[in-house]
Amino acid sequence: MKLKLILASTLLAFGAAVHAAPMVIKYSHVVADMTPKGQAALKFKELVEAKLAGKVEVQVFANSQLFGDGKELEALLLGDVQFIAPSLAKFGKYTKQLQIFDLPFLFDDIAAVDRFQASTAGQKLLSSMEKKGITGLGYLHNGMKQLSANKPLNVPSDAAGLKFRIQPSDVLEAQFKAVGGNPQKLAFAEVYQALQTGVVDGTENPWSNIYSKKFLKCKSTSWTATTACWTTW
Repeated sequence: MKLKLILASTLLAFGAAVHAAPMVIKYSHVVADMTPKGQAALKFKELVEAKLAGKVEVQVFANSQLFGDGKELEALLLGDVQFIAPSLAKFGKYTKQLQIFDLPFLFDDIAAVDRFQASTAGQKLLSSMEKKGITGLGYLHNGMKQLSANKPLNVPSDAAGLKFRIQPSDVLEAQFKAVGGNPQKLAFAEVYQALQTGVVDGTENPWSNIYSKKFLKCKSTSWTATTACWTTW
């Protein structure tokens, strides 16, 4: 009887400790806290921990601290992270449907993007990877992409022969090849060094990424604004 009582009290104490420990949610992304994606992640943490105080702890890992471009999705499927916010261009291995967002000149403005993403077709895309174990919870905007290079880009032919860092998207690869460019698929964390060392001549990124990663300080880089594609996570 004494043994049973000791065992029972131990189990009760263990159960109380487990109950008291908050659930930990790891949220990984590859950009800086000051970007739209970074701010959204921090706001998510704030709201969740306020509404579920003591029950849930959200740990945000920015700047590829936990996982980089090539590992985020694998980590999600393995359960090593619970939330990620990659660009839709990075889902090509799991579904081709989301590559619609990589097509150039598809949307006139942010209102057009919002209308499509809120539509039945847009919402259906969020579940296009459920059979692979990935569920999309919503869309986040990051603005229009800007093209950079070590020479001004005023007309499409200016891109001929230049090496551009792109995301791992076959659609983006085809775009740059169509204007004579040489697309290079590199992880976001490698872009600054690639620009500095000449591994690539240019890149395509929204202004928030360009500013937060100090791409403007890379040597011999010019900047050309474009409204060709919308960046969405």
